[in-house]
Amino acid sequence: MDLDARLEKVAVLGAAGKMGSGIALLLAAEMAKQKIKPENKDRTYALHAIDVSDEALCGLVSYLRPQITKIAEKSIVALREAYKGREDLVENSDIITAFVDEAMSVVRPSSKLESTAGSRLIFEAIIENKDIKIDVLKKLDAICPDAYYLTNTSSIPITVLDEGVGLGGRIIGYHFYNPPAVQKLLELISSKSTLPEVVELGTELAGRLRKKVFLANDIAGFIGNGHFMRDILHATGEVARLSGELGEAGAVYAMNRVSQDYLIRPMGIFQLIDYVGVDVCRFIMQVMTEHIEGETLEDDLLDRMAEAGVMGGQYANGSQKDGILKYEGGRPAGVYDLEKGGYRLFADGDWTAKSDEKLGAMPEGNAAWRALLMDPKKEQKLATYFGNVASSDAFGAGLARTYLVRAKEIADKLVSDGVANSPEDVNGVMTNGFYHLYGPINEYAGLVAAA
Repeated sequence: MDLDARLEKVAVLGAAGKMGSGIALLLAAEMAKQKIKPENKDRTYALHAIDVSDEALCGLVSYLRPQITKIAEKSIVALREAYKGREDLVENSDIITAFVDEAMSVVRPSSKLESTAGSRLIFEAIIENKDIKIDVLKKLDAICPDAYYLTNTSSIPITVLDEGVGLGGRIIGYHFYNPPAVQKLLELISSKSTLPEVVELGTELAGRLRKKVFLANDIAGFIGNGHFMRDILHATGEVARLSGELGEAGAVYAMNRVSQDYLIRPMGIFQLIDYVGVDVCRFIMQVMTEHIEGETLEDDLLDRMAEAGVMGGQYANGSQKDGILKYEGGRPAGVYDLEKGGYRLFADGDWTAKSDEKLGAMPEGNAAWRALLMDPKKEQKLATYFGNVASSDAFGAGLARTYLVRAKEIADKLVSDGVANSPEDVNGVMTNGFYHLYGPINEYAGLVAAA
């Protein structure tokens, strides 16, 4: 059975969640594109959007219509061609409305697993918990025994899910990055038992969804989180080392600055932790520790933040919740002080000035991430800047050098351990999924290491 046939009956589990709603959006648009093709006029399409909350499913429907409208507006040239036989569709607005109606007509919201009966492709985006995933997938496989499963797990080995459910290789890791409708990266993870036809189908679908596919091997955390979690541990280790002089909040502030400003990343490491969620990061570390022999990934700072109820994450509208950092207007404005039991705002007192003074002057040639993102001379400017980082005697530059070298060590080990097939795959995931300007395996690390 080919992709076109399987796309007639699709289910998304966790469809009202942050990831599931984006996946449902992409699929609804793709199914609508197939539905309006003349050769598919006799096919019936259904996208079963499954979630535990009826209220959340109502929110999903409200989310989908305006988002599909945006997709239609951007695709108006192709849609005009697709609808050229429809004399009733004259204006662009008519075409857009027709397409949105087609897409919404395939969506079948439900809180009952039984509604998935007959589904041939099942996308799983529920809670990142092995036992819950296995339990739900077992129930589904009894309802949809011929389905292929595409799991959005960000850390759990595919073999564990495959063997736990008894799918016989009908499952593949299909790790979208948040938000799925915007992020171009897709990590595709197959186990030793994953059927070749499932890999082929997943790859073809990723092409239709205009995703950049990077293959990762079936080792917990895969490439993206395999690097990110260890990156976190480096930053929190530095916080512990600096806390005696700067205080813990001051050290968090300093390392967030180093990771964003000195390494020229889109956001600092603690802002990124908040974006993902403190609880999610801790859980991924636990999964990696369980399944990677000889390595324990745990962090005292994250544990204490979680115990204090400091979790981060995002609201339903995508805005950032307060976490390790406090946010005002979407920007970091303070750090949670565990000793104080509340946020210490950047504007309160001179505590950030103490951290800034300790870091010292920024190396010459530093620029904001956004300023370099589309700069045609980006690589030349980065090389010049990191050359200055290498020669600077400022304390902050020293922290940046250590961080840069550690990031490369982590990436090199992902390749040597067989998580990634090549340095290019690691760099590709970090530049496309995390929007870094440069991959962790780079010439700059060697430059600063030799300083």
